[in-house]
Amino acid sequence: MDVNAAVAAAAAIAGVLTGVIAMLAFRWSEREQKRPTRTSLHTDPVLPPGVDTVLSVLRSSAVVLDEADAVVKASSAAYALGLVRGGRLSVEPMLQMARDTRRDGEIRQVELDLPRRGTGRGEALAVSARVAPLGSRLVLLLVEDLTEARRIEAVRRDFVANVSHELKTPVGALSLLSEAVMDASDDPEAVTRFAGRMQIEATRLTNLVQELIDLSRVQNDDPLEDAEPVRVDELVAEAIDRCRHQAGAKQITMAAGGTADLHVWGNRGQLAAALGNLVENAVNYSPARTRVGIAARRVTAPGGDMIEVAVTDQGIGISDKDKERIFERFYRVDPARSRATGGTGLGLAIVKHVAASHGGEVTVWSAENQGSTFTLRLPEAGAARDRAQQHPYLDGLDEETDEPTESSPYEPLPAPEVLP
Repeated sequence: MDVNAAVAAAAAIAGVLTGVIAMLAFRWSEREQKRPTRTSLHTDPVLPPGVDTVLSVLRSSAVVLDEADAVVKASSAAYALGLVRGGRLSVEPMLQMARDTRRDGEIRQVELDLPRRGTGRGEALAVSARVAPLGSRLVLLLVEDLTEARRIEAVRRDFVANVSHELKTPVGALSLLSEAVMDASDDPEAVTRFAGRMQIEATRLTNLVQELIDLSRVQNDDPLEDAEPVRVDELVAEAIDRCRHQAGAKQITMAAGGTADLHVWGNRGQLAAALGNLVENAVNYSPARTRVGIAARRVTAPGGDMIEVAVTDQGIGISDKDKERIFERFYRVDPARSRATGGTGLGLAIVKHVAASHGGEVTVWSAENQGSTFTLRLPEAGAARDRAQQHPYLDGLDEETDEPTESSPYEPLPAPEVLP
């Protein structure tokens, strides 16, 4: 009998312990369900009907806060920007805006600069934050990333300022020269001299407008629409013929060499303009009685064979600090020489965009007082179509991609043919 009582008592104690454990497990489970997690923040049922659907289609980063400043819902973009961490809004100015809006119900908007996540540099994200009440207890925060828009606007503003300056110079000169012609109407020699200067300035203005048109065209047009196999020999011959007069006036010898019968795939007009700009620069920046060489060769690359066309001069060379900027619009290594030669500062920018839109690149090697070598690198015809389509199209307003890379000096021209 005592044994049966002991067994019954033990069973009763075990039952009580089981009940206590079950109750504790239930309480723990209930508490864990109430704890906010990244998943629950996106699916919390306290949001008004339809709000969750609306927030999911917004391009802006969205965060919904409750009366305790806890995050009820946050979009993935909000996490990517670093706005939400550990279930809380991590940007203090935005949090203060949310509290003020919860207190008085007014909609607030502010632009802020936030530190960029994952970089050790002092870069900042420009954002626009807008806070509005959502029902009686919740506050909605919408954040728009303005970094790219601000950068593009700054580039556009600088571009317009540079264009205005470049146009103002020849236009102002024409205005002054026309007044001088009128005042010197009784002096035929002075009229002739001023008229000659007017022709020079008019030519400079015409070249500037034409290169602006060319730059706009190569930025906006798809070269594959009118693409065809283009003989490199013909492009070299056209570039030499284009600069024959300037080279002859300075007694500069132009030589063509390298591998014959090479082809690239692309827009013939754009490729001819790009190579012509490189040869023209080489002639303009070379001293008299020197040599300019143009050579082409095939090189092996992981994505397919490439064609390199190198233009080498014996000119003044380019310093290291200038090499970082020579592909920017209107940038000139020697402004005085550019004024003398009529340069606009747009030629290399056009070359860069043509190369990029064809799936290639342009690089430069240079040393001061030793000359320069500009190398236009393009996919060979055949694999070029696929390579150009896979290459990200280069926006002319993107300054981050304007930095040229250095390459080794091109190999000496094998048995160059000196053209008359």
